[in-house]
Amino acid sequence: MAFELPQLGYAHDALEPHIDARTMEIHHGKHHAGYTSKLNAAIEGTDMEGLSIEELLAKHSDNGAIRNNGGGYYNHCLFWEVMSPNGGGAPTGELAAAIDDAFGSLDAMKEQFNAAAATRFGSGWAWLCVNGGKLEICSSANQDNPLMPGVGCGGHPIIGLDVWEHAYYLNYQNRRPDYISAFWNVINWEVVAEKFAAAK
Repeated sequence: MAFELPQLGYAHDALEPHIDARTMEIHHGKHHAGYTSKLNAAIEGTDMEGLSIEELLAKHSDNGAIRNNGGGYYNHCLFWEVMSPNGGGAPTGELAAAIDDAFGSLDAMKEQFNAAAATRFGSGWAWLCVNGGKLEICSSANQDNPLMPGVGCGGHPIIGLDVWEHAYYLNYQNRRPDYISAFWNVINWEVVAEKFAAAK
């Protein structure tokens, strides 16, 4: 069963002004589509066909085509899911309590996450992960993610922020910190809370 490019749950322009429509069109329709087709080509006719994306990343990330394209596929799927035109605000319930427990406050968590995203040299991702029931923040290079052995905090990602230049350069140019700050205006805390509950 081949992997499919997921449909966005919102229009390309729905996240404006925080993320512009043209960036969304290129990022989803070209970059993510490219990772999807190259991932399918890499597994076609091999014993990797039929594995879930999580299994591929956990067991076959020593294969460069799987690492780069499988990572790119998974990372972007998560990225689109945790954003919403009706996003922003603050989490509630168990997720809010877990954030307070791990970081002291939501603002402190955002500060640590923003630093991980801003200081990732070159291309990569910042992550909020569940590891042993606790929340952790880390970053990774290129299309790596913490599902891969020895990468980042080694937990299960519930938020991923793309800090490759293609994710923000049309709108923000070299102002990566402005893009990172804008991300919190579109974060879908309901989806993140569901992912937290599942990962625990």
